[in-house]
Amino acid sequence: MLLMPDFLYRRNVAAPTLCFTLIKPILRTLPPRASFAPCLILAIALAANIGGQSSPISSPQNLIAIGEMDPSIDWASWFAVALPVSAISIILIWLLLLASYRPARAPNGEGEIEIKPIRPTKEKFTLKQYWVSFVCITTIVLWCIEHKIESWVGDMGVIALFPIVAFFSTGVLKKDDFERFAWTIVFLAMGGIALGKGVVASGLLDAMDGFVNDLVAGRSLYTVVAILSPIVLIISTFISHTIASVLLVPIASKVGESLPGKPQNLLIFITGLICSTGMGMPVSGFPNQTAATQENELGELYLSNVDFLKNGVPASIVATIVVSTVGFALMRLIGL
Repeated sequence: MLLMPDFLYRRNVAAPTLCFTLIKPILRTLPPRASFAPCLILAIALAANIGGQSSPISSPQNLIAIGEMDPSIDWASWFAVALPVSAISIILIWLLLLASYRPARAPNGEGEIEIKPIRPTKEKFTLKQYWVSFVCITTIVLWCIEHKIESWVGDMGVIALFPIVAFFSTGVLKKDDFERFAWTIVFLAMGGIALGKGVVASGLLDAMDGFVNDLVAGRSLYTVVAILSPIVLIISTFISHTIASVLLVPIASKVGESLPGKPQNLLIFITGLICSTGMGMPVSGFPNQTAATQENELGELYLSNVDFLKNGVPASIVATIVVSTVGFALMRLIGL
């Protein structure tokens, strides 16, 4: 869980993929059926989701939330709320995983496992490695400023084509690499987006807008937060976090307009943060989708649906409570 700082300035789409690559040498040294492996993989996925709250550029849902705010808050205000909220959530989820998996325990229940040290490489960087580093950094920077260059590049998916073209055109990746891509992750992600598009096309979004407004009519601000929080959590668990924010942030803004003092920015902020806490299913956000496809050398999946339900659901609830209590208090302190 100490990997969360990696998600501050790197998209929580790219960061878990990188981290899963980094831990493969560790996983290969573990004894079969060790609980440390699924615990570590799930920890990275949950940390990536929570780390997606931390900065305005950590995830698309943050950019959507800031874009809907009027006036937009600055980075300092975002950090003043999101960093304490993320840190508290990470610590609580870490304790939850330790209690659930007991990762230090040996598979036979006797003694503790030993993490063998990995010999560091002493080879100098090659030209190919410099090229890969340049392409990765450039792609991340473009993702970070995507909302500013959207009129030129369009969607974030267009930016994602840059490393594909750069690596395949220069021979870094080959045809066989393309065929070995984890296409299951793509289909999982597209399934979540399809669900979101279906909600919009069917008119359920308008119905949901009316339903939420009826629920919160005449309520105090914190009661509205308490009602809105579980609704956002449930929806962001079953569809893409980005699509959830596209659907729910405008509803939060409309609800804020109808309340005394017009606290639209506060409700938008809370909605954006809670969109990152939906972690109870394999399809709940890209980090979970990536974690769900991780396999050992025998082709066996490290995680099952039970792992996500047993650990992801309580982690989601814990993180949502932190946002709606600590996050709400901090937002009031900064004047939202």
